[in-house]
Parts: sequence; structure tokens; C-alpha cells
Amino acid sequence: MSKVEDFLTSEEENAIVAAIQTAELNTSGEIRVHIEDTTDLDHYDRALAVFKLLGMDKTQQKNGVLIYLAVSDKNFVILGDEGINDIVPDDFWDNTKDIMVAQFKTGNFKQGLIDGILSAGQELKKHFPYTSDDINELSNEISKG
Repeated sequence: MSKVEDFLTSEEENAIVAAIQTAELNTSGEIRVHIEDTTDLDHYDRALAVFKLLGMDKTQQKNGVLIYLAVSDKNFVILGDEGINDIVPDDFWDNTKDIMVAQFKTGNFKQGLIDGILSAGQELKKHFPYTSDDINELSNEISKG
């Protein structure tokens, strides 16, 4: 098995998907998680490529957030689309990253991802509140590479 397959149990994956669903209940924003073993690219550049591969740059309000993890590299990136980055505080992604790192340092990757997802969801709610005509534009499932 690869490190990606061993990274989370199916129960942990289900809990993360549930956190995405919870976070998106109050916002039109879209959150995705992508996990892969490693990359030869700069992690930010790889996250940007995955962002585009997943169609996250095509949301109506440009309000997608990707949490990208390279397991063997022990690195992750939080990437928000331009609609979000134009609005949120400059240190927002750093604060979200710190919340996640606190759990990652103890080996609690599931909770780190959940905490990061819920934090992103709270910020999205402030700037992109849910409206009655909102549709879920992107899958909530964890993608893997």
C-alpha cells in the first residue's frame, strides 16, 4: 500500500467529508481535500495544478479552497481562489495552517484536517453566506493522486 492509502482510515475519511459538508452548510464556498504521496514540483505549484485539475477555478464566485497534502514530503498547502483571497485577512491562511499544524504535530491528521476545514468554513460563511439558490458545485469527496 502507498502512504496515501495508509494515511487515513475509511472512517477518518468519512469524518473529513462530513466536516466539509458541515462547513459548506452555511456558505456558498467550496472546500476540497487532495492527498498524494509526493511531488517533484514546488508544493504550492503542485497545489495550484491540482486546484485547476479539480475544476476549483471554475466556481461561480471564485470561492474554492483546496487543502493539498503531500504525505511523504510532510508538507501541505491551503490554496484559496481569487474571490476568497481578495476578501479574507492577509494572515487568514497562516492562522488556518497553524490550527492544522497543532494537530499534525501530534499525529492527529484527521482532526487537523477537520479543524482546518471548519476554520475555512467559518471564514467563508462571513464573506460568502449560503443563499437559497446555492448549489454544491464541487464534490466533497477526498481526491487522491
